[in-house]
Amino acid sequence: MKAVIQRVAHSSVVIDGKEVGKTDKGFLILLGVEQGDTLAEADKLVKKIPVLRVFEDENGKMNLSCLDIDGEILVVSQFTLCADCSHGRRPSFTKSAPPDVANELYLYFVEELKRSGVKKVDTGEFGADMKVSLLNDGPVTIILDSKELK
Repeated sequence: MKAVIQRVAHSSVVIDGKEVGKTDKGFLILLGVEQGDTLAEADKLVKKIPVLRVFEDENGKMNLSCLDIDGEILVVSQFTLCADCSHGRRPSFTKSAPPDVANELYLYFVEELKRSGVKKVDTGEFGADMKVSLLNDGPVTIILDSKELK
């Protein structure tokens, strides 16, 4: 499971002209689910993300977590994170989990984030054509792969 985490001042997702999710200060997470991913992969990410110390303290040092600042999280499913670009010019998405499996793990990830104590967790809509807007704060962007986490 791969997550691109962007520290944001605010973010939102729009589907068919209607805003379906938004956050103020916190994270925008783009989440890709790969074949073979399990609940354990989602648990590793949920354990790590809310406590990542990437928000500035009173001294301008990145010492505070999303939980520390009462931050919010917007989670958007993005199978293209699983792209294989090693051959040719057209990415292959065969590493992506099948939609039913990916959606189940995506929903589990979101529910576990909500249980982790994050103030607010919003989402896009799995499989939809979404327009995602954000104001990246910093910019700070972190890429996590659950297979690399202890």
